Amino acid sequence: MMRVAFAGTPEFAAVALRAIQAAGHTVPLVLSQPDRPSGRGMVLTASPVKQQALATGVAVAQPRSLRLDGKFPDDAASALDALHAAAPDVLVVAAYGLILPAWVLTLPRLGCLNIHGSLLPRWRGAAPIHRAIEAGDARTGITIMQMDEGLDTGAMLDMRAVPIQAADTTGALHDRLAALGGEMIVQTLSRAAAGPLTGVPQPAEGVTYAHKVDKAEAAIDWAAPAEVIERRVRAFDPFPGTSFDCAGETVKLWQAALRPDLSGPPGQVLGAGGGRLTVACGHGALDLLQLQRPGGKRLPVAAFLQARPGLQGIELARPGRI
Repeated sequence: MMRVAFAGTPEFAAVALRAIQAAGHTVPLVLSQPDRPSGRGMVLTASPVKQQALATGVAVAQPRSLRLDGKFPDDAASALDALHAAAPDVLVVAAYGLILPAWVLTLPRLGCLNIHGSLLPRWRGAAPIHRAIEAGDARTGITIMQMDEGLDTGAMLDMRAVPIQAADTTGALHDRLAALGGEMIVQTLSRAAAGPLTGVPQPAEGVTYAHKVDKAEAAIDWAAPAEVIERRVRAFDPFPGTSFDCAGETVKLWQAALRPDLSGPPGQVLGAGGGRLTVACGHGALDLLQLQRPGGKRLPVAAFLQARPGLQGIELARPGRI
């Protein structure tokens, strides 16, 4: 068993931390992002990784930056001291959210291993699960890599693919990939304990970047093809959701089904009754299945239509590009 320091923030990373601990490795230190306001009350909340660390008696450091020459040099220096004191064999990183400078990458004797939620080099960057669904990829997976100073450019130590199902949301796919990532990092650590790890350089072809999802991307443009909108609905569930203007009210759309047999002017409500709300798109149409009014809960379309009658034939606004 080894001394494994860990750096991560969201639940995707917390799953891996729990797997490492369950495998019997010593975790002397956890790095996580500073607490953030969360929920309707905007209460300062610890990250899932910090919560797991505290629940298991692991020391936590929350630097705002790890750059000794950056905006928060005192934070970085404190993290440097904490990592030196922890004396880890390796640092495992998963969805941490801070760039690791050279001093971090070289401090552990085995360097830093990253759990990335895609089949590299496709979807390097911050939102690989969202972008894979949005792009209509047939599969994605987990890559374990030896980190270097580039953005997800390190040598690959292990990779496994999983299919993206037709109904997959980012939330559902996230959970499967998080479990797989925890399993794979434990196996990689076992190999590292037995001898040197050998990585495979990433190919130069097929590089794509998964840019962070912005709330501004949520607005639906009904002129886009129905299949593009439907993929984005799934990709942006649970965050940030997709939305459209419905007679002056911003409504979130959480689930939709393709209707390639129907067509009409983009944004026109082709049917609003019998438990169905159908909207024409740039190509084809969508049945809107689950919606949410401002301040309300997610509702099946039948319940939504009871609260919002008279939608048949109206044209929904097109607030922006999709």
